[in-house]
Amino acid sequence: MASHRRRFVIGLAVAALLAAYAGAALLHGAQKAERRARAARQAVVTLSALTDLVDRAGGATAAVPATPSEGGMGLGAEIAAAEQGQAKPAGDAGDAVRRAVARFAASHPEIKAIRVVDFEGIQLTASTAAADTGDKAAPRRLEREEKDLYDLGQKLRAAVQGNREGAEGAARQPEISIAQQPNGTWSLAAPVERGGEVVGMVQMDTAVKEEPVAFGWLPFLAAWLAPVVGFLLLSLAVGERRWLLAAVAALALLVDLWAYGQYSVKVLAGERRASAKTVAAHISDETATFQTTQTTPAPDPSRWDVDELRQPLARNPQTRNAADARRVTRALAALGVLGVALLAFVGFGFAYRTGQALVEYRVAYAYALPAMIGMLVLVFFPFFYGLALSFTNSNLFNTAKPITETWVGVQNYTDILSDFAITKRTAEGRVWNYSNFYYTLIFTIVWTVSNVAIGVSLGLILALILNLKGFALRPLYRVLLILPWATPNYITSLIFKGMFHQQFGIINQIIQLFGGHPVAWFDKTLTSFLVMLTTNGWLSFPFMMVISLGALQSIPSDLYEAARVDGASRWQQFTSITLPSLRPALVPAIILSVIWTFNQFNVAYLVSAGQPGGSTEILITQSYKIAFEQYRYGYAAAYSAIIFLILFAYGTWQNRVTGATEALG
Repeated sequence: MASHRRRFVIGLAVAALLAAYAGAALLHGAQKAERRARAARQAVVTLSALTDLVDRAGGATAAVPATPSEGGMGLGAEIAAAEQGQAKPAGDAGDAVRRAVARFAASHPEIKAIRVVDFEGIQLTASTAAADTGDKAAPRRLEREEKDLYDLGQKLRAAVQGNREGAEGAARQPEISIAQQPNGTWSLAAPVERGGEVVGMVQMDTAVKEEPVAFGWLPFLAAWLAPVVGFLLLSLAVGERRWLLAAVAALALLVDLWAYGQYSVKVLAGERRASAKTVAAHISDETATFQTTQTTPAPDPSRWDVDELRQPLARNPQTRNAADARRVTRALAALGVLGVALLAFVGFGFAYRTGQALVEYRVAYAYALPAMIGMLVLVFFPFFYGLALSFTNSNLFNTAKPITETWVGVQNYTDILSDFAITKRTAEGRVWNYSNFYYTLIFTIVWTVSNVAIGVSLGLILALILNLKGFALRPLYRVLLILPWATPNYITSLIFKGMFHQQFGIINQIIQLFGGHPVAWFDKTLTSFLVMLTTNGWLSFPFMMVISLGALQSIPSDLYEAARVDGASRWQQFTSITLPSLRPALVPAIILSVIWTFNQFNVAYLVSAGQPGGSTEILITQSYKIAFEQYRYGYAAAYSAIIFLILFAYGTWQNRVTGATEALG
C-alpha cells in the first residue's frame, strides 16, 4: 500500500510548483504592464505638452479665417483675434505652429514624426515626417491617400463631443488615440480645442523604450520549495494519519501563497513609486522644454498626466496599493483553491487511480479524445470565457485592456437583478419599461409557454390522426407535415414577416378581399406577439408530431384490445394507455422544446424585431442588442449567464420531478 506521506509530498510539490509559477508569472505580467503603462504615461505627457504648445502657437495670432493655401488654424485664429482685437496676417499662426513644432521635435530625439492637422480647410498645417518634404511639405491640403489621418481626427472630435453630451449608460470613448506600429514605434494623437470646439489634431510618432523586467526565479524557487520542506519536517511528527497530513499540507500551501502575496504587493508598490517618480521627472522636463519654446508659461503641467479619456490619473498611492492588494488576494485565493484541489486529488489517491484507468482503457480514451478536444474548444472554452467576461465592464472601447483593469465583480449581475422598475412614469402616464430585465423575462416566459403548448397540442393531434389505421395517403401527409421543420427557420421567419406586411402582405390582402381594413400587425404588442406565435407554431409542431408518432407506434396494440374488451371508451383508452405511454418520450421533448423556444432568436429578431418599441423582445434578443448595438459586452455576457442559469434550473427541476430520463428497472 502506498505511503500517505509520500502521496501528499508529491501532491504538495506539484500543487506548490504550479501555484508558485502561476503567481510568479502573474507578478511578472503585472510588472511588465506597469512599466508599459509608465512608458505610455510619459508618451502621453509629451503629447499633451505638444498639444498645448500647438494651441498656444496657433491661437495667439491671426484675424481672418485660413484658406486652403494658408497655414492658420482658422477657427482658433478668429477667436483669438476677436478676443484681442488684433489683426495680423493669417499665415503668422501657421508659421508659428511650424516653428514651435520644429523646435519641439529638435528637443525630443525619440520623436520620429509630428503632424498637425487643421480641420478648417482639411489641411496639414505642420509636419516633421520624412515623407512631408519637397512638394508635400506643409502647409498643404490633405491628399486622398491621407484619408486615414483625417478620419482619425474626426473620430477624436466625435469622441469629445459624445463624451460632453454624456448619454446616460453609454460607454465613454477615448479622446486620445494610442496605437503601436509594426516597427515598434507608438503613434499617439490628441485633439486641439479652441473656444470649446475641436479644430484640429496633433499626431506624434515616437519611440517608447519599455524597461525590461527580469523573471523572479529566486522568489519562485523559494515559494515552491519552502512548503515542501516545511511539510516534510512536520510530517515526521504526524506519521501516516491521512487527514492530518492533508490538513498540514493544505495549511503549508496556503501560508506559502499568503507570504508570496505579501511579497507581490510590496513589489508592485515599488513599481508604483517608480512610476510616480519617473512621470513627475518627465513632467518637469517637458515643462522646461515648453518654457524654452514659448515665452508664455506652461498652462498647467499637472493636466498632462491623463488617461485615454483625458481624465487625470489617480495619484493616491494608498488607493492604488489597496487595489493591487485586492487583485493579488483574488488571484492567489483562486490559485489556493486550485492548489488545494490538486493536492487532494494526488494525496488521496485519485491521481493514481485515474492513471491506472487511463492505462487500462487507453484504446477507448483514444477514440473519445477527438470528441473531448472538440467539446473543450467549441463548448467549454467559449462558455467559461463568456462567464469571465460577465464579471467585467468590457465594451467597444476597452477590449484591448487586460481583464484586471475591467474587472467589476458581480456589478453587472447586481445592476440586472436589482432593477425592479418594470414600469416607468412618462408624460402620458405610467407605461411598461420594455428594457427592464423582469419585463423581458415575463414576456419570454409567456412566449415560451404559449409556443410549447401550441406545438405539443398540435403535434400530438396530428400524430394521433396519422396513426389511425386505414388513413388514406398517410405517407404523403407525413412528408408534407415535416416540411416546415426541414425548411431553415430564418427563411420561414422572413416569409412570415412578409406575409404580415401592412401594405404588401398576403394576410392583409385576404382581409381586404372580405371588406376589411389592413392591420398594422407590428404597431401593437398583442398583434406583433400573435405574428411571432403563428410563425413559431408553424416551425415547432413537426418536431412534436414526429416524437409523438414514433411513441404511438411503439405502444402494443394488445393494450387497446384488452381495454376495448373491458368496455373502455376511446377517451378512457387515451387517458389510461396513450398518455402514460407517451410520457417517457414527450417529457424530454418538452424540455428540449422549452429550451429551444426560450432561445428562439431567429423568430423574435427577424419577425417582430422587438416592435413596437422593444415590447416583444425576448431575453436572447435583448442580450444580442446590448452586445452588438450598445457594445456593452460584459453586461451582455452577464445577461447570457443569467439566461443559462434559468434554463439550467428549469431543466434540472423538470428532470427530477418527472424522472423521464431515468432508466427503468
